[in-house]
Amino acid sequence: MIPKKLDFENLKIESPDSLPKMERRKFLKMGFAVTGLLAGGKILSLLSIADESFASSKEQYPYKPHYSMLIYQNRCIDCELCMEACVKTNNVPSYGYRTTILKRKVPKAVEQQVEFIPILCNQCNRPPCVTGCPTKATYKDKQNGIVMMNYKKCIGCKTCMTACPYNARYYNEEIHSVDKCDFCFASRLSKGIATTACAEACPAKVRIFGDLADSGSEVYRMVHQVEKTVWVIRPESGAAPNIFYTRG
Repeated sequence: MIPKKLDFENLKIESPDSLPKMERRKFLKMGFAVTGLLAGGKILSLLSIADESFASSKEQYPYKPHYSMLIYQNRCIDCELCMEACVKTNNVPSYGYRTTILKRKVPKAVEQQVEFIPILCNQCNRPPCVTGCPTKATYKDKQNGIVMMNYKKCIGCKTCMTACPYNARYYNEEIHSVDKCDFCFASRLSKGIATTACAEACPAKVRIFGDLADSGSEVYRMVHQVEKTVWVIRPESGAAPNIFYTRG
């Protein structure tokens, strides 16, 4: 079974930006974070601070470092330099991808009528792919929380591909295994390089890679502030993703 693509056209549209800053702070005090925003319309959803990735307590970030990525979605111009860097760095075949850019048409929008949405593995805190894998070929690293693959254990059943809420996996015919984004751990992080290939290649600084457990990082600061809306894709999946989106 091929996982369904995210249906951005039919997402429910509301307007969290209509909430004043004081109102957002009230939500935070009650234990909720306001999330969601797409050009041409807004998505309003509330995430439990205690249960989701938007937590402010250190216990919610058990990994050291707790790798995450913040994506300034409106900065993306679809130049695909991030995708090219990923392919080159991680030897991604032409039929596969570790990151991609979805396009959403908004015909009634003023001026720009197409928005671009970078997508990659969300390195979830509660990854459905890990739960669904019968051989434990996909697993969450105990130190840094990255969802990784043990290619030797993969039997090609593609259960993890079906389970992934973000359609962020593909079957690599060359290595006879499912493959996915590992935040460039094997190709860069493990060798002392501080950021991912996609983040480094982006000329518009769309992707900000960082440590969510580090209160001094841009990722941490943006996720925990209330002046700008920050959201995750498909919060209803319960996967608690570590890829955050904002505008600015």
